[in-house]
Amino acid sequence: MTTELPEYLSIPAQELGRGTPVRVEIVGDIGDVARHFAQALFDEITRKADVTMVLPVGPVDQFPVLAEMINRAHLDCRDVAIINMDEYIAGDEWISIDHPLSFRGYMNREFYELLDPDLAPLGENRIFPDPQDPSGVQEVIEARGGLDVCYGGIGINGHIAFNEPPEPGGPVDTEEFAARPTRVVYLTRETITINSNTVGGEMSIIPRRAVTIGMKEILSAGRLRFYCNRPWQSALIRRVLHGPVTGACPASLLRTHPDASVTIARYVAEAPDIRLR
Repeated sequence: MTTELPEYLSIPAQELGRGTPVRVEIVGDIGDVARHFAQALFDEITRKADVTMVLPVGPVDQFPVLAEMINRAHLDCRDVAIINMDEYIAGDEWISIDHPLSFRGYMNREFYELLDPDLAPLGENRIFPDPQDPSGVQEVIEARGGLDVCYGGIGINGHIAFNEPPEPGGPVDTEEFAARPTRVVYLTRETITINSNTVGGEMSIIPRRAVTIGMKEILSAGRLRFYCNRPWQSALIRRVLHGPVTGACPASLLRTHPDASVTIARYVAEAPDIRLR
């Protein structure tokens, strides 16, 4: 029995995104991705001092770079609203901010605490979805007149934020999936496995649940800007851009948005070398 490989896996780097509404930019290595990301965020704040944006913790390398840029330029970010995409939970609460895997803790250590206090976003503008009040994110967005931009990464199974796809082969209603709001979710085995790379492969310490901003809020943003810096995203980005548009690959829904782009490292743009070795 022969299994045919999807045709999109052989798409060359220069053809990525062709025939889709998603713009593709190819940069150098992981450091170049971080610098591009930081510059894009800096430009967002420069253009609009009260910009409302969704940001990921993953990719992460852009945050210290951005903090240095803000301090050097003395850029006032007090009115900037940063809604982070997600956070792990234990029981019905966020994991402790002191937990080594806490996204809230990371943002404090690697961004907010690096900023000149006179320039940093005000405390009320540092927002994470709350498992006790998931609708609070939408209320913030509405109060600020809408979501200007959503930045993010793409997970191993195509998830954006922790909007996990259904189990492989399971039913999926793509329109319903795109309308899912901020909520508490269970993480898939794929996500737990790939996230364990950050802890030496110890899957048992990855939390099983999280609170995530919804596809509804993400797709409502005026602009979508996504980044890929992992070698394993080479095949994934081809599925996202050239496979079916479906909730089974959440990031493929970028192709339904009028202003979406992906910025990827050169090694991600290269066609995957699919062979045993």
